[in-house]
Amino acid sequence: MKTDLNAYGLTERIAQLAATEPTLTLARVTEQHRETYQVISATGPVAAELGGKFRHATKVATDLPTVGDWVLTTVSPDDQLAVIQQVLPRQSVLERAAVGKTGAGQLIAANVDTIFICMSLNANFNGHRLERYLTMAWDSGAVPVVVLTKADLCADVAEKLAALADVTLGVDVITCSATTGAGVADLRAYVTGNQTVSFIGSSGVGKSTLINSLLGRETLVTREIRTDDKGRHTTTARELLRLPSGGVVIDTPGMRELQVQGGDLTKAFADITALVGQCKFRNCTHQTEPGCAVQAAIAAGDLNAERLASYRKLELEMSYSDMSARERENAKIQRFFGGKKEMKQARNHMQQIRRR
Repeated sequence: MKTDLNAYGLTERIAQLAATEPTLTLARVTEQHRETYQVISATGPVAAELGGKFRHATKVATDLPTVGDWVLTTVSPDDQLAVIQQVLPRQSVLERAAVGKTGAGQLIAANVDTIFICMSLNANFNGHRLERYLTMAWDSGAVPVVVLTKADLCADVAEKLAALADVTLGVDVITCSATTGAGVADLRAYVTGNQTVSFIGSSGVGKSTLINSLLGRETLVTREIRTDDKGRHTTTARELLRLPSGGVVIDTPGMRELQVQGGDLTKAFADITALVGQCKFRNCTHQTEPGCAVQAAIAAGDLNAERLASYRKLELEMSYSDMSARERENAKIQRFFGGKKEMKQARNHMQQIRRR
């Protein structure tokens, strides 16, 4: 039985790219498990592995396939194994810094049209974390949508929406509850035709439960958690699933730690970006300079000082992300002391104080 790849998000652009390699078979990565993959082609699902030539030519981890990628493969005569020979150019790619490996990238999903950033309205609620997710999402090339879950457990939804007004500037916000079904229809409106959506967020915010609601069946394992949102991961591997109403969804494991690999601060912090352009000096640091529009907005109550602090923190984090360990260390020394000479002077001064 043939598989209609249009139902798995095939676009005209991908079809044209695949047509240039008529001897290879087009497929989409639906699952990733360490060294192995599952792909779907016109002949159906099949296990897949990396071709030796492709593996040898790969220079960085982000060149390897991830869930959502369109790949060109060769298939064994018995259709039991596909060998990935090439990853086609990505329309979008969701990436974060690998935990414990600052500067290294870790792919989350590729070729996504809409990213649902899930955050629950009880103990998981955190505006600064949402700023990080939005920064990462805007940089991916996909469109972010904020999904506030567990509305049935929140007594002050309007107050929390107001608290996120600056953070979610220019972004659609959906308030929903998998328990009552509220908001699920709003989610479904984004997944039509050959659209691909992905759910991201911390562990225990209800991503798998919402995806089950879209699927209309209990496909993903869910687990009851305490009301403080402290729960174990229910999703351990990335997985692409076809929805009965059309479109596909990518489920991802919950993220305990979110290190930003790259990001678009101009969109995630559009309010601050607009103010920066109004500062008197082009190299304004937004601290004590005269004519600083950012500080003027804070003084007038139009901008929250905490939001500026988040902006600076992410800006600094991203400036470090492409540096080597030695470059990051030198940058921190320069930032805190002004240079290595000044750092040694400060160290000697502290030693003299201790001897007294």
